[in-house]
Amino acid sequence: MTISKENKEFINSLIEYYVSESESYKQIAENFLPEVESIPDTAFGIITGCVYSGFLQAYQNQQQNPSLEDIDEFNQIIKNKAPLIKKSITETTGSK
Repeated sequence: MTISKENKEFINSLIEYYVSESESYKQIAENFLPEVESIPDTAFGIITGCVYSGFLQAYQNQQQNPSLEDIDEFNQIIKNKAPLIKKSITETTGSK
């Protein structure tokens, strides 16, 4: 485990925020129809991309670069939170 406690807390707060706003990201994904086949999967990708961007920005603000181990740990955090993220997307108004 190499991500600092503060950065982990920040990542978790980002996940909580994007989960609470999942309906908005689902609506964004709907704008990509018919190019995308799955609204929930596209919304999931948008949310995880936003969280990843925030993760990278946190390191940049600290004038650091994440190591491969940091990125692996970030990916594990997202993998562990994936069911929560997916649930927030599919329970908002039902999946398409």
